[in-house]
Amino acid sequence: MTALLLTNARLVGDGPADGLVDVLVRDGVVAGVAAAGRPGDSGVERVDLGGRFVLPGLWDAHVHLTQWALVRRRLDLSGAGSAAEVVALVRDRLAQRPPEPGTALVGYGFRDALWPDVPTAALLDEAVGEVPVVLVSGDLHCAWLSTAGLRFVGVGTHPTGVLREAEWLPLAAAVDRVPDHLADAWVADAAAAAAARGVVGVVDLEITDNLTAWRRRFRAGFDGLRVRAGVWTSWLDDVLAEGLRTGDVLPGTGGLLEQGPYKVVTDGSLNTRTAYCHDPYPGLTGPEAHGILSVPPAELVPLMRRAHAGGLRCAIHAIGDHANTLALDAFAASGARGSVEHAQLLDDADLARFAELGVVASVQPEHALDDRDVADRHWAGRTGRAFPYGALAGAGAVLALGSDAPVAPLDPWIAVAAAVRRTRDGRPAWHPEQRIGLATALAASTDGRGLRPTAGAPADLVVLDADPLTAGAETAAVALREMPVAGTLLSGRWTHRAL
Repeated sequence: MTALLLTNARLVGDGPADGLVDVLVRDGVVAGVAAAGRPGDSGVERVDLGGRFVLPGLWDAHVHLTQWALVRRRLDLSGAGSAAEVVALVRDRLAQRPPEPGTALVGYGFRDALWPDVPTAALLDEAVGEVPVVLVSGDLHCAWLSTAGLRFVGVGTHPTGVLREAEWLPLAAAVDRVPDHLADAWVADAAAAAAARGVVGVVDLEITDNLTAWRRRFRAGFDGLRVRAGVWTSWLDDVLAEGLRTGDVLPGTGGLLEQGPYKVVTDGSLNTRTAYCHDPYPGLTGPEAHGILSVPPAELVPLMRRAHAGGLRCAIHAIGDHANTLALDAFAASGARGSVEHAQLLDDADLARFAELGVVASVQPEHALDDRDVADRHWAGRTGRAFPYGALAGAGAVLALGSDAPVAPLDPWIAVAAAVRRTRDGRPAWHPEQRIGLATALAASTDGRGLRPTAGAPADLVVLDADPLTAGAETAAVALREMPVAGTLLSGRWTHRAL
């Protein structure tokens, strides 16, 4: 592999007096970082960065990459403020671009928790007739379907056309199913877009036979990102039988594909009012007034013990405060290592347990801004401990930032800006006491590699046109969200170059 010398670079956090550096990359590894002025060696390609900033490459710690690739081509409903607005968007799309015969019109991103009207199949039917329409919520935990859409996914009749949690999740694959070659091409396109934002790796928690899909892609030449492929319960036996442990590199993938964690979803979501909480949701009564606990401790702990014994880290979805308490209890009881995914509402007593148990808080800061109004209504009186990133960091927890794409865009700069500012639209910061510092947010996005390239580390680097520590000033949140990325290197190879 040809060596590469990045000359006249700056390191993030250095002032003008600190001078320029050269970063030498050889055989996919950072071979050295030294004061600028290294003499040219034969066989070394020189790229003058002209004072641009070099940072370790960025990771997204929680994505569903195939779904994100599909959503990038679907009808965007995220801006709709009512069921009537959604119907209008669907009607417009049908007039402009109806679905191919035998397929459904698929929309994505609606959030109905604050709508003044109620979504129903009948409401869609008035606008779409016999066209199958399947609209997936922004949190992925429910879907709104027309009558023909219900038939399309194999549901004969339904009283409302809105399927939530266990009604919907087993059916989600029916609308995600496209030919492998097409899905793989769309995933490669999504990976290229991520690389253009400085991303070098993702933890992919797609609900599928994930390892098989990624092996196929790498065999076909995919090389755009590092991928840690998570495994769900349905495929756990296969991974354990193969003897794969979290972190094992799969052969024939250029070192880019690793076995990821074991994923379990223990409760629902806030928007769907199914996140499992100690307190009931306002106005709800009955057995689900506190949300839904989909995997109780008696089932969760043995699963985690088994995965841990096989060398797998555990990634446990918990959003409500009661679900988080039980997830931490399960880590303690099972001895497993890993992460709580989301950790959106926490008891104060549970904050310190993350550090005590060595459990990573894998969080998605943009969700706090998507859900602030929903939380103010449905978690009223509790939002001071919602999305509590500052409190977690203060308690010593290790944070890992992600997007949960397609729930939020696969763009680490959006996540960093949300964590640092707690606002994005000119409104006052939502619970600003839960902000974290910019250096902390960046470090939580570099897979533990800190803010500076170091000798011996993989040459996974991002080249920036500005110092993000400066761009993150109080008045510069927009600049941080739109951070210009001049180049991205993966194992010493350009996956994005705009210099």
